Amino acid sequence: MAKPFSENTSRPVTIREFNDQLRRRLPLAQPGSRVLLTAGVQRLREHELTALIMAIRDFSDFTADNDPHGEHDFGAVEQNGERFFWKIDAYDRQMEFGSPDPLDPSVTMRVLTILRADEW
Repeated sequence: MAKPFSENTSRPVTIREFNDQLRRRLPLAQPGSRVLLTAGVQRLREHELTALIMAIRDFSDFTADNDPHGEHDFGAVEQNGERFFWKIDAYDRQMEFGSPDPLDPSVTMRVLTILRADEW
């Protein structure tokens, strides 16, 4: 589990740790998280979905352009000539609003959504 926020850890670093932990454990969601697949992703063949999930899990090409806040909450991957996005958002536990404190797992539900680029 990622370390809780402390005086020695910056906010983006802690959020990045939580986000990386969720993404690297794909295809399994962990307590306090969900993984959502859009309709276009759900239509993939099993082996295509497996390859896509592995590509997202192993994604490490974070740059200032695609990760300006250093939170590792978005990425894009190519599979079989198609572009896919993944996005991590922090909601409140009821999934109605944004989390009141994304650094506090007791009030946060992290959601990793995987979608085809044309579904954006």
